[in-house]
Amino acid sequence: VQLQASGGGLVQAGGSLKLSCAASGLSSSLFAMGWFRQATGKEREFVAAMRWSSTNIYYADSVKGRFTVSRDNAKNTVYLQMNSLKPEDMAVYYCVADKRLRPGRESTPTGYEYWGQGTQVTVSS
Repeated sequence: VQLQASGGGLVQAGGSLKLSCAASGLSSSLFAMGWFRQATGKEREFVAAMRWSSTNIYYADSVKGRFTVSRDNAKNTVYLQMNSLKPEDMAVYYCVADKRLRPGRESTPTGYEYWGQGTQVTVSS
């Protein structure tokens, strides 16, 4: 299983970016997929996730109303649309996936078996 994240870059505060994560070696339609991030000197934190049915979507409070997670199962790809970016959103963003994500584990790093390599998001103030 491989997760390839892309779409990171440099953006001014208030701007937008859209991250993509292409999954291979799995049928993404059966997996919960999502995003975590890690800023320099900080712990990895949950951003957003959605279960395979796409009816259950979860967001960190810090990104609610600004970020939107979505998926295209036909393309085995999950997206993270990030709007109204803030300097505190600057981090390496990681795509994650798991086939047996347990209820209540959506925001826990150990809830996910598969991790992508990360893509850097830099927000200038």
